[in-house]
Amino acid sequence: MTDIGEAGTGEAGTVETGAGAFGSPADVDRRLAEVRYLADESIATTVYLAQALGKPLLVEGPAGVGKTELAKAVATATGAELIRLQCYEGLDEARALYEFNYKKQLLAIQAAPSDRAWQETHDDIFSEEFLLERPLLAAIRRTEPTVLLIDEADKADVEVEGMLLEVLSDFQVTIPELGTVAAARRPFVVITSNAARELSEALKRRCLYLHLGYPAPERERDIVLAQVPGIEAELAEQLVRTVGTLRDLEIKKAPSIAETVDWARTLLALGLDELDEAAVSRTLGVVLKHVSDQERAAKELGLRG
Repeated sequence: MTDIGEAGTGEAGTVETGAGAFGSPADVDRRLAEVRYLADESIATTVYLAQALGKPLLVEGPAGVGKTELAKAVATATGAELIRLQCYEGLDEARALYEFNYKKQLLAIQAAPSDRAWQETHDDIFSEEFLLERPLLAAIRRTEPTVLLIDEADKADVEVEGMLLEVLSDFQVTIPELGTVAAARRPFVVITSNAARELSEALKRRCLYLHLGYPAPERERDIVLAQVPGIEAELAEQLVRTVGTLRDLEIKKAPSIAETVDWARTLLALGLDELDEAAVSRTLGVVLKHVSDQERAAKELGLRG
């Protein structure tokens, strides 16, 4: 059995140091801001260290605080290709790593001469020609700058974490029929989790950890101003204050940062320059997606039906 891939059997991959790499935490902060992602000191430092040390970055926090957007922003800021593995219950190796094109293999078997040795046919159908790449293998094999986003890892079954360990430990994938594919160039890996379940300690040990919560009002206001050109600072402040009030309520789903931004865009689209009672009543569905949450908010905010 021989190894495939440019890195062969040697140490898998190199840490990204090319022209697109970040030079310092301050450089991370500046370049993410250029693509409209406002990073605080903790984010900038952890992203820089993940790149410098060649470590996957585990980003944990409630839904909608910018975990996925961080991976996208890093890819855009560094000129890298973003490859995304969306996790879900029932995700398996065939959807995450690779599988063989079974229909094409069957056709090849049927077309093979009757006097051909089975081993020869077997070697042909389990070759590169019949291999279908999935996100993990695709990211490992790329020689250009790559950001691999493993999104919502906590939604996948526990068994998936075992599959990830080889990839994240050695940045390589073993295909029994073909050999070991080792990364010629390590991708920048971002793993996100909403903490719906605890990830294994083995997986965490291989990562740097970053927790993202809801931002301070001043920072969320700045995010709105950066993401929604044309909105007035006073309206952005009103919006953020109201969202903060909603998050303090006992509701099923607190508004995310993305929903705050959507609310700001909604107000601009309607030509509203003030978030008064009427505006809140008309547009509350932008940020609260459960009837019970809307009813509770209306009661607490004193909105008239």
